[in-house]
Amino acid sequence: MKKHKYRFNPETLAMERIEHGLRYWLKKSGGYLLGGICLGAVFFFVFFMLFPSPREKQLIQQNQALEAQLQLLDKRVDQMQVVMSDLSQRDDNLYRVLLGAEPIPQSVRLGATQRIEYYEQLAEMNNSQLAADLTLKVDVLEKELYVQAKSYEEVLELAETQELKMENIPAIQPVLNKDLKRIASGFGVRIDPVYHTHRMHTGLDFSAPIGTEVYATGNAKVVFVGWRQGYGNTVELDHGYGYTTLYAHLYKALVRVGQKVKRGDIIALVGNTGKSVGPHLHYEVRIHNKPVDPKNYFFNDLSPEQYDEMVQLSNNYGQMLD
Repeated sequence: MKKHKYRFNPETLAMERIEHGLRYWLKKSGGYLLGGICLGAVFFFVFFMLFPSPREKQLIQQNQALEAQLQLLDKRVDQMQVVMSDLSQRDDNLYRVLLGAEPIPQSVRLGATQRIEYYEQLAEMNNSQLAADLTLKVDVLEKELYVQAKSYEEVLELAETQELKMENIPAIQPVLNKDLKRIASGFGVRIDPVYHTHRMHTGLDFSAPIGTEVYATGNAKVVFVGWRQGYGNTVELDHGYGYTTLYAHLYKALVRVGQKVKRGDIIALVGNTGKSVGPHLHYEVRIHNKPVDPKNYFFNDLSPEQYDEMVQLSNNYGQMLD
């Protein structure tokens, strides 16, 4: 049975039944409706925020996979840049030096990118920073590869037109040293073995027993044979094109001034003369009478792997033998 509500009327001193009109029922229905809408909205928000839809789950997985691929690609580009840097250094400090070409400026190798607006657009996307950084690296690497390719074309052209020069300039080690174990001290600031002070070492020391054969490192003319202060018994060769080589602390010279020699000819024997603390050969390469690092002039002797090992060996020794 339907229950009715009553209220007390103080004027009539009687209980009167409350009768609700249309307005009351509309207001009450509206309240229920509004409450239902609010409750539904809260449920909708909580459900869809905390529980992604199957499509959203798929997109999240795709995004995570894409980010992982970008990170992997970023690492591979970093590795390529290391290789590119090594090629650039060899090109500037070895190939171009040997052929008398000027090194390529770093500003030309890298270039100035003109895609700033494009990078700014990338920064507004998902995974923005990673994508922008990766794109920049690829652009720089692309520029370096282009410049390096053009440089190698120039080096090849120079090599083809300078065959005689390539026969003359130093290109092998002055003693037999296939296992690289005879390298005792490299070019650069080293510790003097007598005075124990730092000074510039202008050559490369090869430790070897007295009497070990010494080879001419390129076709040349003998311009000096004799004693030099500090160097002891010395032979100096003129290879032309501004190149000379010096072989010091010798036991005995096997050539005379004015004699022409070819690469690989035996010109002397290793000794321990002059300012020397042990049997070894002190070997120098000079361009226009300026000493340069001999390690860059063994390209007929060493593979790239051996060259890298030789560089490490020559840099690791802090004390020279003369």
